[in-house]
Order: sequence, then structure tokens, then C-alpha cells
Amino acid sequence: MYIRFITVVLIFAYILPLSAQTTDSLKTEILNEVVVSSSYKDNVNRNTALQVEVANKSFLYEHFTGNLMQTLENIPGIHSMDIGSGFSKPMIRGMGFNRISVTENGIKQEGQQWGTDHGLEIDAFAVERVTIRKGPSSLLYGSDAMGGVIEISQLPAPSENQVYGEIVMLGKSVNGTLGGSMMSGIKKNLWHVKLRFSEQHFADCRIPADTIVYLTQYLPIHNRKLKNTAGYERDFSLFSEYRKGGYYANYAVSDAFQKVGFFSGAHGIPDAARLRDDGDSRNIDMPYSSVNHLKISTRQQYFRNKSTVTFDAGFQNNHREEWSLFHTHYGNQPVPETDPDKELVFSLNTFNSSLKTDLIYSEQWRHTFGFDVQYQRNSTGGYSFLLPEYRRFTAGALWLSVFRPAGSRFSLSGGVRYDYGMIGIAASQDVYLEQYLRERNYDDALIESYKWRSHSVNRHFGDVSGSIGFVWTPNVSHQLKVNLGRSFRLPGANELASNGVHHGAFRHEQGNASLVSERGWQLDASYTCEYDGIWFAASPFVSWFDKYIYLKPTGEWSILPHAGQIYRYTAVEAIFSGTEVELRIKVFRNLTYRITGEYVYTHNRDEHTPLSFSPPASMRNRLTWTYKTFQFNIELQSVATQNRVAKNEDITHGTNLLHLGATMKIPFHDSNVDIAFSLNNIFDTKYYNHLSFYRKVEIPDTGRNFQLLIKIPFKKKLK
Repeated sequence: MYIRFITVVLIFAYILPLSAQTTDSLKTEILNEVVVSSSYKDNVNRNTALQVEVANKSFLYEHFTGNLMQTLENIPGIHSMDIGSGFSKPMIRGMGFNRISVTENGIKQEGQQWGTDHGLEIDAFAVERVTIRKGPSSLLYGSDAMGGVIEISQLPAPSENQVYGEIVMLGKSVNGTLGGSMMSGIKKNLWHVKLRFSEQHFADCRIPADTIVYLTQYLPIHNRKLKNTAGYERDFSLFSEYRKGGYYANYAVSDAFQKVGFFSGAHGIPDAARLRDDGDSRNIDMPYSSVNHLKISTRQQYFRNKSTVTFDAGFQNNHREEWSLFHTHYGNQPVPETDPDKELVFSLNTFNSSLKTDLIYSEQWRHTFGFDVQYQRNSTGGYSFLLPEYRRFTAGALWLSVFRPAGSRFSLSGGVRYDYGMIGIAASQDVYLEQYLRERNYDDALIESYKWRSHSVNRHFGDVSGSIGFVWTPNVSHQLKVNLGRSFRLPGANELASNGVHHGAFRHEQGNASLVSERGWQLDASYTCEYDGIWFAASPFVSWFDKYIYLKPTGEWSILPHAGQIYRYTAVEAIFSGTEVELRIKVFRNLTYRITGEYVYTHNRDEHTPLSFSPPASMRNRLTWTYKTFQFNIELQSVATQNRVAKNEDITHGTNLLHLGATMKIPFHDSNVDIAFSLNNIFDTKYYNHLSFYRKVEIPDTGRNFQLLIKIPFKKKLK
């Protein structure tokens, strides 16, 4: 009944308009409902030596997919590591997991981001602007930002008192997505409040293949749908802000819930019997995961004379559960009395706070001083084991200065940061595994090493990061930026103490309690040029790490049943290098051509092999035709073959994909209804995503997808 109701609303909303026929300031003018703004992206890039990309509201709308990271993939250097159609996690220039920091309203998003099968829990409908900082950002954002930052922020409040809002509806054919979002806001004098509720339901994902191959075994895919990849997402958020004189404050609460099935052939050992069609493409059967992310945050800001003091604080609870029919590899493990099918539980509580002061002594000098602390506690549960319980505390202090000589188009920036970290990991003993090994007459030394899933670990870390860079803007048409940074990252609990079968990854993962901080030097440059309808940008980079942490296949066979080879976290010397290039040409008055390209080179200097999860080179050619309020685009996406792979990683062949898209605005009452169509992978081409969670079991990426997005805004002025 619920799904039918959403379908009726989608059809009604489509027919109705047809029959009707950190907060950088923006200079805004309102002229007959058209908002004209100075470029936020240009303002940001003038004040940082790192390359910054900005996805504004129009970009997010044009490329919207219902999944934030898949939307941002249209920006060169940004990749989405997909887990079916439900989860995605970010990657910047070949770096992902705990090397990328995602912040929302000034607070870093904290979850189980270390795993390939853990995505972001952020409502894509609620995202209004995204600022992406490529390269080492540890100086301002802490150790986990050594690969870059994805910064989600709110747009400025309306200038007039008003009640406003929007209704958004989404439909996708590739997995039967039916979703929508409702937002209502009010701006009244000093207060501005927004409330949003979003929900998406999707069915089993369709792929352009009838079979998959796992370890030479052919497994059937009935009706070309991945069984048990259906799911739903339900999000709620409240954002309020108050501004009076030199005081500004905001308060935000959000709760994101996702429940998604795991494709049965990608959890444990694939089996043809488990892949038989059950006749229902929307049910969620075991195995599945559910995750709830609660976040509460506030920003308190004071402006006085030439100084600004900003205080951010937040609390997060990330609760993730993985459910699978109870199974034991030992035979002697009893069925749990409560929730017998709850396989794994991770519950992470995080407290954040930071204090920063900006001082502008003159037109030439600007200084930033800051201090931040974070405390985490992670508890675990379930009948299986992968990661022990732990607590983690970090604190950091920073200083950054920017010098811009009077009348000069040159600016120099530099800063330094020191971070301290402590992690305490609880010991965990597996009595069932110990008994299992004794029954099979293993020697005492081996039993002793295996029965301890994790030993007690108490480690302290401290390290320095810093950067120096310059920005040269000789005129409005050219800009050159160079930045040299030293960054580091504290090892995570999984890298220090994980020890168990990670079913989704098909391997026994083992931590290494002796690991030290991950350290490296990174050199980034960028050049942009804009002249007479032509815009060009190039961003080369190179990074060297003497202690880069990765999962290394050891060649040791695990004695855990169905575990295979042991993969152990190891530190090596590694190199990253590459570039992104973008060219935009205004061919005619209404026709624009855009080409983007990217390349990432990774090298493990100890093993003389590439690093795993290295994104292949790719290119996008896009033609956009605009006429009044209508826009049409056609895009050719080309992905090169990735034959530079790590040990036990498969080569992924390249492909060419053709996409179509169109947007239009239809007048409706005092506003416009926005409608966006897209048709991706027009020819239903079978191809593999090298970064996909499902690549290991030869599952191709999604097939042809038609998408319809409708946005109906409304507003009413208040006295």
C-alpha cells in the first residue's frame, strides 16, 4: 500500500506541472526570483593553496542519484566505492577509508568507515553544498584528513522573512527506487529553522548478466537481478540558526537509518541454492545490515573587531548490525539465547569539540589558532567476531598564517599542527575456537596464538603535520597554486587489532599491534585559466609515504574454517601520483563542451607492486545545450583497463558508456517546478567497477537506468 501511494504521488506530481504550464559569506542579489551570486568556489580557491572543488545546489540537482558519493563522482579525482546500490564510500585520488574526512556542519562524520562494506549515513536530499579539498588537509581537519576532505555545509539563510520548503520525488528503474523528501523552513527576524524528512525504498538491483563466476564456479542470476540487494533508507534532520550582531549560533540534529540486504553470493561462500528466485524483489532477507546514525551538533561563533572565535561541539552514535542465520564453524558453539541470528554489532559513540580563533591584524596578515579533542568508545556484540571493543582519545593544536602583500596578487600560507592520540583495545578470548583446536590436536603454541582474538593493547601516538603553499593570481584569467604538506594518520583499531573472517571481503583480516603512525609528504599544484569562453584546469600531485598501512596477503593459511589466506595490516613505503585535467569550451551561445580526465598511479615500493583499490584512468566528454529554462546533455564516459593491480586483485577491463540527461523548469504559481531526466548506460553495457565491493565475485556494475527527479518548491513572504 505504501509503495502504491508513492507511485500515485509521483504520477500526479508529473502531470500537474505539465497541465499548469565554515561559513564563507556570499554576496547575493535577488532580481525577479533569480539569485545572482559571486562565485563561492572562486572565493575559497583564492584563500587556500590546495585545489578546491565546489558542488553547488544546481550541480547536485543536475547529477542527483539519491546517493551522495555517486553524485560527486562527476568531479575529477573523486570516486565512489560502491556496495551494490545502497552503500557508497568516498575516495579522493586513490585514497579512501580512514584517510578521507567527511564533515557536516563543522563536525566530522564518524562511523565504521574502515570497512569496504560500510557506507556514509548522510541524507543526500539534505545536502545543499559540498566543498571538496583535494590533498593533505590534516593541518585543519586532523590526522584522518591526509587524503582530503569532503565538507558538507548549509546555504545562507534567506534574506527576507518567509515560510518556504520543497517536495522532492525520485524514481529509478535499475532497482525500482521510489523515494521522496519533504522540507519546510521559516526565516523570521533573527531565527532560521529547517526541518526535513526523506525516505527511499529500492528493490533488488538489476545487472547486465545472467551468471557470475566465483572460483571457476558459474552461479545463475535469475531475471538479471541480484537477489537480496533491496533495502530502504529513512532520514530526519533539523537545522536552526540564530544571528544577532556579532553573535551566530546553529543547532543541528539528524538521524539516518538504512537497512540493506547483502547479495547472498557475496557474503560467505557463494552457493547456487541460495540464489534461487524467491519471487519477491523487494523483500529483505538474511544476510542484511542495518545502521542508524544519530548526530547532534552546535556551532557558537563570536565576531568582534578583527577577530572571530568559533566553537563546535557534537555527539554521534553509529550503531551497525549484521544479521545472518546462525552458523558455527566449530560445531561446539551454542546458539545464543537472544537474537540468535545477530552476527555482528558495532556501536560507536563519539564526542567532538573544537575551538578556533581567526585574527586579522591587517590587510596583509591573517592568523588561525585552534584546538580540538575527540573521544570514542566502540562496543561490539554478535555470535561472530571481527573487531574488539576499544576506546580512543585524540587531541590536536594548530597554527596557520596567511600573508598577502599590499597590492599584490600573491599570497603565502603556512602552518603546523601537533596531534596526540591514545587507543585502548580490550582483550578478547574465543573459548569455542580454543576447544575446536584442541579437539583437532593442534599444538599448544598455535592454540595460544589463535584463542586470543585480540590482546589488550594500549598505545600512545604523537606526530606533527604542516604545510606551506602559495597562490599567485596575476590577473582574473590565470591562477597558479602550489602546496607542500607533511601529513600523518593514527592507525585505527581495525589495523591494530582486528582478527577474524570478514565474510564480505572473503578473507581472514588480522591487525598488527606494532604499527606506528602513517606518515608522508605530499606535493600538490594546480593551474586554472579562463579566457574568452574557454576554461582550463590541471592539478598534478605526487605523494610519498614511508609508513603506508595496507592489508598484505601473507601467504599463511588460516586455520579458521572457511577463512583462506591471512591478510595482515602492514606498513610499507608507497608512492601516489597523478593528475586531473578539465577543459570547458563555449562552442556556441547555447552549446558547451566539457572534457575531464584523471589518472592515479600507485606503487608499493617494498613489494614493487601497485596498491589495491587503485582507480583506473578515466575520461568524460560532455556536450550541453541550453535554451531558456531547458537543458539537454549527452556524455561519453570512458574507463581504461586497470591492469596495475595488487596481489590477489583481478584486472578490470575498460569500457565506454553513453549517458543522456535533461532538466527543465516549468512555471507553477509563483515559482518553478524542476524536472530532471537521466538515462545512464544507454546500451546496457556489461562492465566491472574496479572499486566495487562486488568486484571480487565477478559481479558487473548496474545496467541501463532511467531516472526521474521532480522538485516542487514553495514559499510565502512573512511580514
